[in-house]
Amino acid sequence: MRLAPTLLALSLSLALAPSARADTGLDADDIATAEGLRDRAMAGSQAWAVVESLTTEVGPRMAGTPADARAVAWAQAKFTAMGFDKVYLEPVTFPVWLRHHEKAEVLSPFPQPLVITALGGSIGTGAKPLEAEVVEFADLAALVAAPDGSLAGKIAYVANRMVRFKDGRGYGPAVGARSNGAVEAARKGAAAVVIRSIGTSSDRFAHTGTMRYVPEVPRIPAAALSNPDADLLSHMLARGKPVRLRLDISAETVGEYTSHNVIAEIRGRELPDEVVTLGGHLDSWDLGTGAIDDGAGVAITATAGALIGELARAPRRTVRVIAYANEEQGLYGGKAYAQARADSNQIATHQLGAESDFGAGRIYALRAGVDPAAWPVIERIGQVLAPLGIVVETEGGSPGPDVGPIVALGAPWAQLAQDGIDYFDYHHTANDTLDKIDPKALDQQVAAYAALMYLAAESDVDFGSAPPPATP
Repeated sequence: MRLAPTLLALSLSLALAPSARADTGLDADDIATAEGLRDRAMAGSQAWAVVESLTTEVGPRMAGTPADARAVAWAQAKFTAMGFDKVYLEPVTFPVWLRHHEKAEVLSPFPQPLVITALGGSIGTGAKPLEAEVVEFADLAALVAAPDGSLAGKIAYVANRMVRFKDGRGYGPAVGARSNGAVEAARKGAAAVVIRSIGTSSDRFAHTGTMRYVPEVPRIPAAALSNPDADLLSHMLARGKPVRLRLDISAETVGEYTSHNVIAEIRGRELPDEVVTLGGHLDSWDLGTGAIDDGAGVAITATAGALIGELARAPRRTVRVIAYANEEQGLYGGKAYAQARADSNQIATHQLGAESDFGAGRIYALRAGVDPAAWPVIERIGQVLAPLGIVVETEGGSPGPDVGPIVALGAPWAQLAQDGIDYFDYHHTANDTLDKIDPKALDQQVAAYAALMYLAAESDVDFGSAPPPATP
């Protein structure tokens, strides 16, 4: 007997349903719920209103400043108003670095002002400006190769330029100049280091970011030039005449401060002690208002979590939204969160962790680091995300900076990869402001996070969570 098309579809559905449920821990109602969350977010979410609130009412919120405390209070109140079952704080302690003022100019042979910013963690030039001749290096490797003592009393200038990519992969090869430039320049005797900003902008904004010192090497001031000013300095040096700079930087590290990770939960109905986490970092640099880095991430993930909380029935597992403290100056919030779970033997309760910290561009791919037995769940989630223009990629990806510490202890992760083609135009600059954000792009991201985290929380499949490795 030949079945009619509708009966054939029904019979196939009934035949396949038990197998699909066994592989994914999800049934048709679960998928329909996730699709409903997706479509509701795409019709218009509150994510833009959340990031507008943060950037307007708090603004720049550098770790350890009074604005840090205002941001924590804002997040606690906002998450409570969004209807989470539980909102609480966990302490995070770190050293406090403060920027006071910064100025640079070419003294000779072509006197001109330059646009700079001190790098996070840098010392200042002391009670007076520093004046010295500049020596240019094509990249960090060239600086490392310079003879010992060859920069005595001079300012090293590292000129490497970051390359623009959709996935931001140009950042890694370039950022070493920022992270390690001061140490390597000091090893050669330099009095200071300036670098081309680690960013892709052609605007006259300098990009800040954290640098580091090491105990055995003298500390010297470190600053970044805007890309146009780096070009200008290179053009001057190309004329073959000595170029002399004046740097005037006031910056210092002043003791320790305790901020907080702000955590909000939708309590799981059957497996409340198993959690899926999503979040972004609450702090920002002081130059802009921290809209794309990472106000957008906080807004996207909190809105996605709140949408799940509005369902008539909570998912099986707990959904936990985390606004991490002080990511910018050393991943302190992510490290503190992971350490607290390791100390309380809760690593194995973490089923999946995800993070939004790459701006406000649309999501184009789902990637994951999970047990192979959990890949059918990831593939099924990918089918729900496909109408958003998102594809599943089985290779590559990373958990994100604040999720990284708990992943290193055995927790699984998922990544919703964003289009970051222009992210590094604004990253760590005064130009990181709300006008760079498209509300509809935020809605697409909320739709993706809500569907992903709901289905991960609703499935009872183990994503591969594991206890931390034994200490030797």
